[in-house]
Amino acid sequence: MPPDVQLKRISKLTPKFFGPISLSRLFAGAPQIYTLPSQEENRIYVQGFKDLNASSANLLCFGMGYTARVLAASLDRNRWKVSGTIRGGETAVEFNAVDFRAAEAALAAATHVLVSVPPDAAGDPVLVRYGAQLAAHGNLCWIGYLSTTGVYGDTGGTHADELAPCYPTNERSRWRLNAERAWLGLEKKYRMPLHIFRLAGIYGPGRSALDNVRAGRARRIVRPGYKFSRIHVADAAGVLRASIGAPRPGAIYNVCDDAPAAQAEVVAYASGLLGLEPPPLVPFAEAEADLSPMARTFWSDNRRIDNSRIKRDLGITLLYPDYRAGLASIMAAENSNENMD
Repeated sequence: MPPDVQLKRISKLTPKFFGPISLSRLFAGAPQIYTLPSQEENRIYVQGFKDLNASSANLLCFGMGYTARVLAASLDRNRWKVSGTIRGGETAVEFNAVDFRAAEAALAAATHVLVSVPPDAAGDPVLVRYGAQLAAHGNLCWIGYLSTTGVYGDTGGTHADELAPCYPTNERSRWRLNAERAWLGLEKKYRMPLHIFRLAGIYGPGRSALDNVRAGRARRIVRPGYKFSRIHVADAAGVLRASIGAPRPGAIYNVCDDAPAAQAEVVAYASGLLGLEPPPLVPFAEAEADLSPMARTFWSDNRRIDNSRIKRDLGITLLYPDYRAGLASIMAAENSNENMD
């Protein structure tokens, strides 16, 4: 299909993605309601792009953080080329490292883009530096933006799905929501294949309650009614792979497991796996004064996250549907590695 014909067909579909809510209202803080494209509309959208399984698939990750590295490692190296931006002084051997300040050529060659660089008060650094090039890019099949469930703010312990209003309660989450809106504005204007992933707290090998207990950093803080959603990094990467294989431009996905849990409960389970006595329970009122600013924002919101959409639209079956399965798997892998040494 000639590019000009393809773009004309896409332009007829895109307004539907946002349903009855105008972009101006969306940016003003109204609930983010939109209608996902049908399978036929989605087929038309991606028609003419390169085969997602072809050897020419090229992923550029703006920011090679924990999730991006796990995603990159999970891709077939015979079919995918992976590049990732790094900051001055950093090095990398497992992917093609690109200086964030000079990523124009890597972006031009990319068929897929993952953005995990956090925004700040000045906005999203990727959009600030590469927004114009992204808007003019003619060969992108998929863009994934990693956001946070923190954009929902405090729901009073009720579940939030992707249609829930966003009222973030801290500065970092407000920056994230502003970045989401900026990306959605670009998607709306330039028909970009954007997908937003609102991730819950990410854990996995080297970054879990097991590590905190071993290091003596773990505390069992009790705040009645407060439970938190999580996601194992392998499942987060699995959601991204599923979306790459079934793009739905304009989609927003909550990425979390099935079982929100109290922080003290998770620490106790991790301690048990390690054969250690769990730390004593500490009421939140007593612990609050010693919490870091980051930890205080963690405890400021009480919400649970609904993950129905990733199952319904992407066919996701979680490898680790709760923290017990995730931590047990990490522990088993550690024991297996020790036995091989």
